[in-house]
Amino acid sequence: MSHDEKTLNKSANRLFDDVLQVNLVRRKVLTGGLALAAGSFFFGVSGAASTTTGGIKAANVATGKRRKNGLINFNPVKLADGNGPWPMISSDYKFDVLIPWGEPLQPGGPSFSHPPSADEQANQIGIGHDGMWFFPIKGSSEHGLLAINHEFGHNQHVLGKPNPESLEDVRTSQHAHGVSVVEIKKIKGQWQTVASSASRRIHVNTPVAFSGPVAGHPLLNTRAGNEPMGTVNNCSSGYTPWGTYLTCEENFNGYFGAKGDWSPNESQLRYGFSGDGFGYGWHDYDPRFDLANEGFHNEEHRFGWVVEIDPMDATQKPVKRTALGRFKHEGIALTVGRDGRVVGYMGDDQRFDYIYKFVSDDNHESMRARGISPLDDGVLYAARFNDDGSGEWLPLTIDNPALAARFASQAALMIDTRIAADIVGATPMDRPEWTTVAPNGEVYCTLTNNSRRTTADAANPMAPNNDGHIIKWCDSEQHTGTTFEWDIFIIANETHGTEQSFSAPDGVWADPDGRLFIQTDGSQKNGLNNQMLVADTLTGEIRRLFTGVVGAEITGITVTPDRSTMFINIQHPGNGDRARTNFPAAENGVTVPRDATIVLTRKDGGIIGS
Repeated sequence: MSHDEKTLNKSANRLFDDVLQVNLVRRKVLTGGLALAAGSFFFGVSGAASTTTGGIKAANVATGKRRKNGLINFNPVKLADGNGPWPMISSDYKFDVLIPWGEPLQPGGPSFSHPPSADEQANQIGIGHDGMWFFPIKGSSEHGLLAINHEFGHNQHVLGKPNPESLEDVRTSQHAHGVSVVEIKKIKGQWQTVASSASRRIHVNTPVAFSGPVAGHPLLNTRAGNEPMGTVNNCSSGYTPWGTYLTCEENFNGYFGAKGDWSPNESQLRYGFSGDGFGYGWHDYDPRFDLANEGFHNEEHRFGWVVEIDPMDATQKPVKRTALGRFKHEGIALTVGRDGRVVGYMGDDQRFDYIYKFVSDDNHESMRARGISPLDDGVLYAARFNDDGSGEWLPLTIDNPALAARFASQAALMIDTRIAADIVGATPMDRPEWTTVAPNGEVYCTLTNNSRRTTADAANPMAPNNDGHIIKWCDSEQHTGTTFEWDIFIIANETHGTEQSFSAPDGVWADPDGRLFIQTDGSQKNGLNNQMLVADTLTGEIRRLFTGVVGAEITGITVTPDRSTMFINIQHPGNGDRARTNFPAAENGVTVPRDATIVLTRKDGGIIGS
């Protein structure tokens, strides 16, 4: 989205482009992104732990292990076929539409009408389908709970008008955001929602709890004394080894504005707060989001976190895990590292912002047995990339004298994580988005683009970085160390004009066999709609599995335990403009376009991506 592309980092930290120039010359790899991908580097990780998370077995697959006929065998969507008015999929696959925006959360609930009322929207699937995860019921690949993020929906799309005119309008918009937990089941070959006590909406007005270093701190209190409520701009996501869902708050600043006189402080400037926000107008009718209202000072500190949700238990409050830092969380990839400690990799989706890592203090099973969340006690780090292909994880703790001189407490530091990362000298990146951990221990991160890079030269096509790239690294000490080695997996603009063309990589997921699923969000070359591709991380081969509709982002990746079904999302079809598309309506005539989940299966019932 355009607001992700603003530059809010005014620090003098060395740009990643400077580092990349030196590193690429040293490695002499500017011979093509695909050749670079095929030359995949290995650092001798001493085995990624075999764990089961959210019903998906993350097997310890050897890097070189592959099927006799290769990892990717489907017929790709051709370049010429990927720009139509309806989604396209490989001829070896089929797709169905599931839970579009406004679908009743429970069978018999309020059906879609436009615009919805606030009460209706609170009981319907939200808009802006994004990150999600499938939680199987009793290990089933045909029955489970789908936890799904609802990132954004502008007023014209949701309300049918550019600005709210009442608190009721604001509530409708608020209830369209957040998270849905919905029970789904495959019945007679078709996935559908089923009645469930676990199905629920979590939105801006849902009570939440705080944990970790910021919990109970005065910086979370307001003069009005209102209880903490809500989650918003829920972008990508993650899941834990103990079966919970992690939803990530990204562009939270855009929902705040100011009705009266207001001057932003350093913290608010660093996070991009403004008097108008993104034009939602919530602050005109809901004082919680009015930055000029002294009674709700600090309300903005309650957003920008990773939020843990127990999908199976609707009685539990969502918990904001503040040890993971406050920034524009794109998503989190959680893995189990040395000694059973959990490690989470995160990107801050803004031009020239940072990549982060969290490492729990102890074995996650031991911590939970003692009643301690592994996401509450640990160390948050920011990444610094060095010229020689090495890197350092810089701890963001009050023990650092430079940070202690700036912050009064670890809580204050966590609230202003971006400023702390500025101080320690983390490397500004090109909009870090999704992260994923491959079974051989490599970590991949998509960097969507950065057209404001100014150090271009003939040898380096990445400045300006209009099309993005994917970086990968391998940490020391099975993810828990403070050093890493890094390389570039692929530079997106080197694929243009070929059948493997893509730009603006965003969503990414590494499967247990070594495939990398890549989703895009941004202008594509060669007339393509946004798309999902599958890359073989051993050979660099890329094939296009799916393309969406005009104006839509492709996002969200989750699979059933047997990997025979994949769920992805089409977000903001036509950018909400009914004149551009009526997706997913199949009938003639124009209806309101609706974000929707897409169910992908191979026609032969095989593993998705093969």
